[in-house]
Amino acid sequence: MARREPNDRRKAVPNTSNSGVPSPPVDFDIYQDLARLQEMIFDSFHIPLTRWTMIDEGQISEQIDLIYETVPPAVQKALAILQEEQEIITKAEEYAQQVLRSAQQRAAQILDESGIIQQAERQAAQIRQRVQQECESLQQQTLDEIEQMRHSAVQEVQQLRQKTQAECHEIQKGADNYAEAVLEDLEGQLGQMLQVIRNGRQQVRSKPTSLKNLPGERP
Repeated sequence: MARREPNDRRKAVPNTSNSGVPSPPVDFDIYQDLARLQEMIFDSFHIPLTRWTMIDEGQISEQIDLIYETVPPAVQKALAILQEEQEIITKAEEYAQQVLRSAQQRAAQILDESGIIQQAERQAAQIRQRVQQECESLQQQTLDEIEQMRHSAVQEVQQLRQKTQAECHEIQKGADNYAEAVLEDLEGQLGQMLQVIRNGRQQVRSKPTSLKNLPGERP
């Protein structure tokens, strides 16, 4: 272990503020106390052929306590600044993590919203397709109903025509039968009358009238 020569001169260490502007230097003999501690260690008894050294624990402890007491406020302030910087870094890291989490949540939300929009668009497309299919089906159903109604109307007209023709045929047949019956009855009556006439003529022919039997004639 190399021995460091003690320096009796007090060194001025600049004090730097948070703004980076150097403050007036602070004089302290921390280096001298550290050199004294090193000297005490090197002056202690060294065990031959080993790396062990026997030291006076009391003297070493007193020297360390002295070093603690001679630590200037600037060092304490520097430590406080370092701690504050560490806290600032920690807060900055926490803020960065929070911003990152917020960004991730926002990205996930945007993805969810995008998925919702895409789902809504798909549902709208499905609704439009279903409505179009229903309209086409309704239109075809209406055309089928119209065609069926037309076919039914044609059948009804044909049936009505056939019925009318049958009724007319029955009426004509009934009229013909009635006329034939009337004419036949009239023919029978005329035949009877003609027979009476014939009989009367026959009687007239068979019995000639005598002149003496005529009225107004004298015997």
